[in-house]
Amino acid sequence: MAYVISDECLSCGSCESVCPNEAIAEGDGKYEIDPEKCIECGSCADTCPVSAISQE
Repeated sequence: MAYVISDECLSCGSCESVCPNEAIAEGDGKYEIDPEKCIECGSCADTCPVSAISQE
């Protein structure tokens, strides 16, 4: 189950820099996770300052 980023995202970019698989990119108004690249490690969720990332 890949991780997803909710609308609570502040677009701070902290999650993008910790993703070991480069699965996170800036999208339209918030960051987005590519489910094909996500390895479900949880690094992004641990880094998010507003807890906007969770498992789908």
